Amino acid sequence: MKRQAKILVVGSLVMDLIVRTERFPNAGETVLGIDYQTAPGGKGANQAVQAARLGADVTMIGRIGTDDFGKRLKNACREAGVNTDQIEEDAEVSSAIGNVQIETSPEGTQNRIVVVSGANMRICPEQVENLKDTISEYDLVILQLEIPMEINEIVAACAEKQGVPVMLNPAPSAPVSDELLSHLTYFAPNEHEAADYTGVHIRKDADGVNQEDAELAAKKLLDKGVKNVLITMGDAGAIIAGKDFSVYEPCVPDVKAVDPTAAGDSFIGAFGTAVCRGLDPGQALVFANHVAALTVSKMGAMPSLPDLKAVLDYLQKMGKKDLLKCMECWL
Repeated sequence: MKRQAKILVVGSLVMDLIVRTERFPNAGETVLGIDYQTAPGGKGANQAVQAARLGADVTMIGRIGTDDFGKRLKNACREAGVNTDQIEEDAEVSSAIGNVQIETSPEGTQNRIVVVSGANMRICPEQVENLKDTISEYDLVILQLEIPMEINEIVAACAEKQGVPVMLNPAPSAPVSDELLSHLTYFAPNEHEAADYTGVHIRKDADGVNQEDAELAAKKLLDKGVKNVLITMGDAGAIIAGKDFSVYEPCVPDVKAVDPTAAGDSFIGAFGTAVCRGLDPGQALVFANHVAALTVSKMGAMPSLPDLKAVLDYLQKMGKKDLLKCMECWL
């Protein structure tokens, strides 16, 4: 049996306040909702929990308030198997919250999210200072943009210096320096973020995604110095491209989406775990697509993230025998 993937996530923890409605309100309008719930989330925490539920040995660095939301966020990560020793409490600010609106209509399901960053933006250089002595222990570092950019730059430079691959999920979209891009092994935007960084809008129609658009967007990002580009495109699938290769994988068919909130995070956590466990990029795309498909079929961010058994059962149901054979060492 190959050892567990050892992954470090430096990122955000957010308590999601979720409202579901039949349609989003227009400006100045009030609509009645269908239901409401709270659920632990945040891009960093979701990605950490997803990797842990898939069998990775995950440590998370983050920051929370001393409030009840902070306690729930930390406990949720710990219960999923994430090492939370480096999630620090901050008495001067609240834990982050996310206002999540979900529209469920005959045309499909979509969401809108507003995040109030709170303690996430209080991670300081001192909190990651010891990584210069420990980061070489990890197989992969995963970052996002819900924490200070300075922290991402420090961690990415430290990881690359010691030969540790770095994946940046640039969400929410924000300017990223060429220096940070040069440290990345994987740059993983969704289609909208990719358009922000490249000006290339990836077109879709009834026949699916325009792969030429996706490949052009990936090439523009590769030209900026990133080693590999991974673009997720919702129900149109995902593409990964490097200097000498490009692989497109369509989404899993016939999936009923209930809540897309954590789909991208589950994909990132799954892809990162898969490549650390030895799957090639194409296999990792298939695996991550199926993990994300299970995620969107349930409500809530972190509560919807599947464990390894659920994913293996789903892959079996979908006839992915070749992939399952490649994953025998996972068990």
